[in-house]
Amino acid sequence: MWHFVLSLWHLKVNIMKITNKDVIQSYIITTAKYDFTVYEKRILYRLVELAQKDLQGKQLNAGYRIDKTLFDDRIITMPVSAFLNGEKDKNYSRVKRALESLNDKKIEYETPQKWQLIRIIEKPEIDKYNSSVQFEINPKIWGAILNFAKGYRKYELKTAMSFKSAYTMRFYELFSNVKTPITYSIDELKKMFAVEDKYNKVSHFISRIIKPAKQELDEKAPYSFDYILLKSGRKITAIQFIPYPIAKNRDESLENKVLQKQTSLRWDLSKNIIEYLKMKYDFTNEEIKRNLSVFKEASKKMDLLMFLATKYPSTQNKRNPKGYLINAIKSEIKKQRGENK
Repeated sequence: MWHFVLSLWHLKVNIMKITNKDVIQSYIITTAKYDFTVYEKRILYRLVELAQKDLQGKQLNAGYRIDKTLFDDRIITMPVSAFLNGEKDKNYSRVKRALESLNDKKIEYETPQKWQLIRIIEKPEIDKYNSSVQFEINPKIWGAILNFAKGYRKYELKTAMSFKSAYTMRFYELFSNVKTPITYSIDELKKMFAVEDKYNKVSHFISRIIKPAKQELDEKAPYSFDYILLKSGRKITAIQFIPYPIAKNRDESLENKVLQKQTSLRWDLSKNIIEYLKMKYDFTNEEIKRNLSVFKEASKKMDLLMFLATKYPSTQNKRNPKGYLINAIKSEIKKQRGENK
């Protein structure tokens, strides 16, 4: 195994400033069953950030790389400093332990046909002279990070990286940008946090996990929660969480950014609509983005896919089929609003 000479690391490692941004995390990852340390979570946050950039086709920062093997595994390279929390954090050895631990941990991957246990990461390496980390990611783990079929959560990267408790991180992911109450049974929560064999008393679970997480969220995060204990008879069996925003903790520069410029079209329009626009009407991604507000509103007010199909024949004899379609959609939106053309 690796032997670390920390004095050498202090000379070689450049502390990386965490650039704040809203990252999008798959709900599958958000609600997965696991018990990770703060440093393991930071590695996952950087993976989510990297996957989002890769999906958008954005250029990666210096020191970051994604390579593919013949078997579709991703070989990830990042600076060691990516997992540290500012200049005061000198816990390089904790990064090593986090990599070792993630290499030992697995997640359940299940389809109707198959059940598997897959390692979170594999073959971790640290280049001490270049102060970089490299490891491999199974394509199914990479796919889970980018699978938004069951929804997603948006949260501030810098805020998430700053928490001292992994449980605070989990609650932040669960409730960030959520506006309606969510109820979890005690058993669901303990399973999600992988603490089924701990905290036999509900009061201990609340005092050691929920209350400290709420306190840290109240201090640092743009979202926190209140909670109500629910009973079956005399026994507490569930908790209703009421998320609420904390405006003073929100990064205003992020609030002003338009989400559509940061993410893939797939988070705004269905795959079928995007493919139909491309195949039948020859729209490019850039052309779809330029008219995204029209397509998004139309998809909320009508069966947009059906509209595209019925309008297709009448666009073929037009000089500008795309412009004709956009105007037709706008006219239909006005009808749905009850406005005159």
